[in-house]
Amino acid sequence: MPNEIHHKIEEYIKNMPSLPTSVAKILEVCNNPQTSPADLNHVISLDPVLVGRVLKLINSAYYGLGQQVTNLVRAIIMLGINTVKNLALSSAVLGNLGSNKSAAGLNMEGFWRHSLCVGVAAKVIAKKRGIDIKQAEEYFTAGLLHDIGKIPLNAVLANDYMLTISASDREKLSLIRTEDRVLGINHCTAGAMIVKAWKLEGAVGDAIVYHHNHLDYDDSHQELLYTIILANRFALEMEIGFSGDRRPENPGPSIWEFLGIKPDIFDEITATVTCEIEKAKVFLKL
Repeated sequence: MPNEIHHKIEEYIKNMPSLPTSVAKILEVCNNPQTSPADLNHVISLDPVLVGRVLKLINSAYYGLGQQVTNLVRAIIMLGINTVKNLALSSAVLGNLGSNKSAAGLNMEGFWRHSLCVGVAAKVIAKKRGIDIKQAEEYFTAGLLHDIGKIPLNAVLANDYMLTISASDREKLSLIRTEDRVLGINHCTAGAMIVKAWKLEGAVGDAIVYHHNHLDYDDSHQELLYTIILANRFALEMEIGFSGDRRPENPGPSIWEFLGIKPDIFDEITATVTCEIEKAKVFLKL
């Protein structure tokens, strides 16, 4: 049975709309430390739909630039290469998956609101810790996409996933542990399949795969990964959106210690996150 489920999930992911070729090229170009705004502009400009999405986001209240930006090179210079790279990635993924309104075990509107909250909270925590504003966008993107492994589980397994979410709540177990027990696969494993299919290597891909398994992680994006774990905890405690997990596991003191922050930061950021979520809703309208 588990092998059959794995096969069904793999087939679903194979048939998911792939990311545009331009996005793969953007990720490749941005891995080069010598990349210039002109280089990134050249790649993005080959995809008019992507240009439109990126400019829409740049001119939204979320960035609050106070002036209309119509030139992509200017936008890249103002926001930075890393920010625009992550805007392109976020817009492409949401353009492919954001319109999926199917509801079986997981209501997708609640799911995306939870994901948006995790992205916003991660960015706010990162900025409070002094992370450069042009790097903080990667925290938002990782938070926004951290749970995408739930999409194939919800779509392929439908009623079984609904029963899994119910069992998690009834038995007071975290959703990921209940997924393993009931389905023989969890959303981090399904997320890893998407990461591989879409070549989302790096910090964002690591957050998708390891946000419930940080003890198994030994790569270089520990700071971002731990921030996503805390942002996810924040969204669950505040009950913003619904990810299917009413019984989250405690992140443990080592994560707080590593990041040098205390749990009372949740009280500090609540008002800011709530305000920023409203502005960030533009991401769900792509």
